[in-house]
Amino acid sequence: MGNIEFDCPRCGSPATEDFYGPCTQCRSRLRASLGGEQRRVEAAEYVPKLNVTANAVALRDD
Repeated sequence: MGNIEFDCPRCGSPATEDFYGPCTQCRSRLRASLGGEQRRVEAAEYVPKLNVTANAVALRDD
């Protein structure tokens, strides 16, 4: 992928990167200040609600 030249939107210094966004130094600082440890999040099992009533047409006797 080709590098593009632009001014970093965070610090304003000239940057040459593959994608537009914070420069390499700003990304490193952001990861150091905002990054945390990864952790696995377990999703709760889906349990459907039981308050659903049956379809009136399906219960009709002809």
